[in-house]
Amino acid sequence: MMIFGATGDLTKRKLFPAIYNLAKDGHIPDSFAVIGIGRQELTSEEFRGQILDDLREFTPNGADEELLSWFEARTYYTGGDFDDDKQLFGDIKELAAKVCAEHKIPANFFYYMAIPPGLFANVARKIVDNGLGREENGNWRRFVFEKPFGHDLESAKALNADLLQLLDERQIYRIDHYLGKETVQNLLVFRFGNSIFEPIWNRNYVDNIQITVAEKLGVEGRGGYYEKAGALRDMIPNHIFQLVTLTGMEPPVSFDADSVRDEQAKILQAIKCFSPEEALSCAVRGQYGEGEIDGNRVPAYRSEESVSATSATETFAALKLSIDNWRWADVPFYIRTGKRMATRHSSIVVQFKKAPFMLFRDTPIERLTTNRIEIHIQPDEGITLHFGAKIPGPIVQMGAVDMDFNYVDHFGEQISTGYERLLFDCMIGDATLFQRADMVEASWAIVSPILDVWAAVPLRSFPNYPSGSWGPAEADELLAKDGRRWKNTEHHTDAV
Repeated sequence: MMIFGATGDLTKRKLFPAIYNLAKDGHIPDSFAVIGIGRQELTSEEFRGQILDDLREFTPNGADEELLSWFEARTYYTGGDFDDDKQLFGDIKELAAKVCAEHKIPANFFYYMAIPPGLFANVARKIVDNGLGREENGNWRRFVFEKPFGHDLESAKALNADLLQLLDERQIYRIDHYLGKETVQNLLVFRFGNSIFEPIWNRNYVDNIQITVAEKLGVEGRGGYYEKAGALRDMIPNHIFQLVTLTGMEPPVSFDADSVRDEQAKILQAIKCFSPEEALSCAVRGQYGEGEIDGNRVPAYRSEESVSATSATETFAALKLSIDNWRWADVPFYIRTGKRMATRHSSIVVQFKKAPFMLFRDTPIERLTTNRIEIHIQPDEGITLHFGAKIPGPIVQMGAVDMDFNYVDHFGEQISTGYERLLFDCMIGDATLFQRADMVEASWAIVSPILDVWAAVPLRSFPNYPSGSWGPAEADELLAKDGRRWKNTEHHTDAV
């Protein structure tokens, strides 16, 4: 594994702890090594010292010193200028040959691009031009690219075109760490492996679907990046659309990568594109003002470091999506994401239609409890089934009941960064959880009309929601005009 950007925050907080966890669980063979590549001039010994210190800091319950020694012996580093065609990439080639010989590793390489997206194509080209991308004698080369993959439709198409001139699609792994979460992966098993759910997973029984990715944190020192991105670009074409496709897709013919991604792509292609008028009526944006989180006063977005005092960048986005296919006709998908929200909570809520009231018209029951399935993604992974039951007593009264499945309770706590499954899949060549070129472009095609309208018509009411709330009032109105409301709390609250 070669990591470009090996001295960065992602590498020390996520990638190396994920590799450590995989090794601890016996998923990495002895014929494995990591070469870190960065701009800093460090020796391999200096880099190892940094990595071991980071692993001790970021490994819950303490790091195993014997495993750290195993890790140390398989970690190397070389540094230099990424624009230097000969020196740096010559050093990489020489070091890779030495490491393969030393650890008896077949020449299978995967390159992890933990670098700014603007460098993706350039670094990939230098790898290929220097002979490091060539697949020979049954050995493979795979390239992993972090999000964001483009910042709009045109840039995503251009990046895809540049990479596909150098590589085959099967070599490209566009990573989204959200797909590494167990509950997200469990969606396919939950839907297609249980005969009680799939028959009712359609327009005949489902009233609406809500997908929420809410964060309590603000931009946390990333104001410069966020000013260029905003909530819509940052979260929806990747994280949230992946959840939409896994929730809405048809059963694939098998669980091989392309069969699953074919069905995901069909959902993205079936999402109705927004006209300029719909971009104003079916999309909501917000920006947080000052407020209170966990009893502490927090500043407005415009007061954050590297953020303009008159910024028109959204920190909240909500959309009403329509999927034009047989399964989901007339079933709205409401999606939202935001920073400085009331709680850190990500979930998928499948809200079922109300049962007919006729049977209960001569009883004291005034309204029936609506059924829903809540798939909790973070912070606590699990699934809740919400239904109604009779309250004990001589009078017919209905109460709300929850049946909860929690991963920790049933399977024990799994120490995970969210990258373990994805890195393992890269190693074994399973691309199921990685976006394909057509999926990336279809996602950007959906949000681009909204981005265009928002750029042309700045919102003058920013900031329009206080930190610690559930977003702007317009987001509630987006559902209220359809006679619905958001499911805001984590447990035990009715939704319409």
